[in-house]
Amino acid sequence: MKKFSKLAYPYIIWALLMLLLPMLLIGFYSIIRPGNDIVPFTMTLEYYKKFFTDKDFLLVLYRSIVIAVKTTIICLLIGYPVAYFISRCKEKIQNILILCITLPTWINMLVRTYAWIGILSKGGLVSTILAFFGFEDVELLYTETAVLIGMVYNFLPFMILQINTSLSKMDKSLLEASSDLGADKKQTFIRVVFPLSLPGVVSGITLVFLPAVSSFFIPKLLGGGEFFLIGNVIENQFITVGEWNFGSAIAIIMAFLMMFLMMLVRKLENRTAQKED
Repeated sequence: MKKFSKLAYPYIIWALLMLLLPMLLIGFYSIIRPGNDIVPFTMTLEYYKKFFTDKDFLLVLYRSIVIAVKTTIICLLIGYPVAYFISRCKEKIQNILILCITLPTWINMLVRTYAWIGILSKGGLVSTILAFFGFEDVELLYTETAVLIGMVYNFLPFMILQINTSLSKMDKSLLEASSDLGADKKQTFIRVVFPLSLPGVVSGITLVFLPAVSSFFIPKLLGGGEFFLIGNVIENQFITVGEWNFGSAIAIIMAFLMMFLMMLVRKLENRTAQKED
């Protein structure tokens, strides 16, 4: 235990400097108002009050949550069948398919999002295919659809990998037992496969929803400023407006919102584990 404790010191120091200290500074900035030479700052909660009393900011938060929910649902509807198909393949084929899914993530997310600008723009691949089928003059770029496509593309691998991990770890003898007891494939999936894969589903939802609700460069690039989400508000306050105090308050609000959601997810996982036991 002593050796383990000593080996943990570098990580503890790194966590304090790189994780805890920045959060404390952001929290400090969120509750102070710049002062003068005599009184450098005063304590205040006006920035939190400003956020919760301004309908425009609440509307942006609502829009961010709605788009994050849509992204999560689409990723789940696409990701679960893909993960299920991969888990049913042979081990060598599974490795190849997992590699194909993770390979795009080796490229920077910003670069991949930039690529979608060309794909969705007029004269791009998507508009050309749509024009071939008679759908001409379809505007995709700088719309909510473009933002959803970008988010689903970037976050879908997280959903697939989490669900596939749960499905791959499943005891195959349970499927055989279900078949021996007279259950067909549909009944086996509903009563055995899906309940046992819920931990992966919950983890996938967490890994998709949390980054989606705070994303800022995807709506900025593919939404063209038409879909201003909460991440864009925070970026705007720090970089454009220069209101670090208000930007810090919004960041703290989002941090607490995400921690609250993670607590709910944790409780759901515990309940699922208790039911399995």
